[in-house]
This record gives sequence, C-alpha cells and structure tokens, in this order.
Amino acid sequence: MTAPPDRLSPAASPAPRPRGHRRRRGVARYLVAVVFSLVVAIPALPDLLFGLDRRSPFVQLVSFRPWILCGVAGLLVLLLVVLVFERRVLPFVAGVLAVLLVGAGMVLPRALPDPVPTGGAPLRVLAFNTFEGDADVDAVARLIEATRPDAVALVEAGDDYAERLAPLVEPLGYALHATDSRRDVQGVTAVVSDRLGDVDVRIGEETSSFPYVEVTGGGLGELRFVAFHSVAPVPGSVPDWNSDLALLPQWCSGPTPAVVAGDFNATLDHSALRAGTAGCGDAGEQRGAGLVPTWGPSPRIRGLGPQIDHVFATDGITAETFDVHDVADSDHRAVVTTLRLPG
Repeated sequence: MTAPPDRLSPAASPAPRPRGHRRRRGVARYLVAVVFSLVVAIPALPDLLFGLDRRSPFVQLVSFRPWILCGVAGLLVLLLVVLVFERRVLPFVAGVLAVLLVGAGMVLPRALPDPVPTGGAPLRVLAFNTFEGDADVDAVARLIEATRPDAVALVEAGDDYAERLAPLVEPLGYALHATDSRRDVQGVTAVVSDRLGDVDVRIGEETSSFPYVEVTGGGLGELRFVAFHSVAPVPGSVPDWNSDLALLPQWCSGPTPAVVAGDFNATLDHSALRAGTAGCGDAGEQRGAGLVPTWGPSPRIRGLGPQIDHVFATDGITAETFDVHDVADSDHRAVVTTLRLPG
C-alpha cells in the first residue's frame, strides 16, 4: 500500500563536502594555473627563465616574441570568454595576463622613439648582409651613392664582393677594407668614406666563424667603427653564437666610444645580445623602429621577420634617423642610420 503524498519522506539531500576537501580543490586549481602559466611563459619569456633563450629551441623561438605574444593575447581572449561562464578559470586568466604584460613591457618600448638629438657631429652608418655575396652589387652601389654613409659594414662580403663593388664606389670617394676571404660567405668588408681621412684598419679573428673589421683614427678620432658578423644560432652553433656575442663588451663597455654595425643574428629579445651590448644603444630602438624586420627567407614574408641587423653605439651617441632598404637578391634589408656624436 502506497503512503499518501503528504507522508512520503523527502528525497535525501547530498551530504555537503567537507570544507577541507574544497580547500584542497582550490589549492590544486591554483597550482595547475601556475604550471599552465609557466608553460605559456616558456616560449614567450625564455630569457627570463634561467637563460633558456641561450639554448635551442628557445634561442630561435624568442626571435619571434612579438608574434608569440599575439598568440598569448589570443589565448587570453579565449580564457576571458570562458570566465564569463566559469569563474574557476580566474587564476588561469591572471597567469596568462601576467605573461602578456611582462612580454609587452619588453617589446612595446622599441616602438616609442627617444627624443631626437639636437646637437653633435653627424656620422652616417650603413649595415648590410649581402647573402653569401649574391646581393645585387649595382644596387648596393646605388644605395651608397644615395645615402652617402661615412662608414659601411658589409657582411658575407669577402674579397670577391669587394673587388666587384670597388670600381662602383671608389669614384664616389670610398675605400674598401675586406677580410682575407675569397668565399664571400666568410668575409666582412668595411667601406669607409674618404671624408674620414687616413684611417687605421685592424682585422679581428677572435670570433668563431667570421672575422670583424675595426676602423680607427683619421676623422673618427677616438671613435672605433666595427663591422661585425655573428654566427647564426642554428642547432649545433649556439655555443659559438654565445661566444661571438660575448665579444661585444670590448666595444660597448670599452674605454673609448664605439659604433658596432652588422648582422648580429640576434634581436633585443635575446639576453645574450642585451648583455653583450650593455653600455650601447640600438639605433632602431632609439628611433622607435626597433620592431622593423630586417631578415626573412623570402621577400613575401620578410615583413614578418625579426630585426637581427643593428647599429649599436656607446652611450652619448644617439641615432637621429633610422631606415631600412630592400636590396635585390639578399634575404636581409640594409640598415641606414645617422648618428649624432657628442662634441
């Protein structure tokens, strides 16, 4: 016999979970959020995590930090949408937001120009990688004629490239000083304007693969101009790359003013480059052009590449202008900057 409805026992309510269990669940969620944030931070901020950016594959990844941060921003938007329906993802949102803010704080200042220098003698510098000597030599000569630099750093340009370029720029008032390398990919050439007078040239061999050219004296006075090329940090060459960049303090932290120009195969996101150039300023960053790409394997995607070609100058020397120029048959863009030297 069924009992009347008013005498039926109410359905048993589930027993509330102990407070300690809820606390453990909350702690576990925060721990998972911390691990998740670290996973996001590893590709975005490897230079801040135990120097991970000095080894593969992070040394390659950090070159594209601006684009990685775009991916982090997309992940943050997705988490914010989920947060509307599920408050428990709040720790994950906070962690990803922290990664994005730290990364943006390192990248965005390069797009903000410093005050333009108002005094000092001008020194115009051009830096260009000829891509194993394949770059159109006539186009390089035209660029030199159009921009009239005082000093030029040409990398992957040995004796052969210098011999082809010399007849085109010597009549314009330039002298070429090439390292003793018949294979262009292993060479570096400094092109110096006659306006600087009688200069001294030294070839440095301390680097792992490519020598450098140091120009002093004449109209440079105490200033040292260096045409520099670091080995690329491809797998197997990362230790050599670190060693090459470790040579930079001899100029950036040296006793005399210096300008170091060329292909560093590193962006300002690499801690090895920042450490090596402590005491120097980057011309692109000073002019708010520190995110302008200078390398890409093809012209079609070069606008998405990193800035690995630089002109660094010791404190007190400031960039007034900074421009990049496409040159046919090279995977690099040429960098042209006008520096102002202190009086």
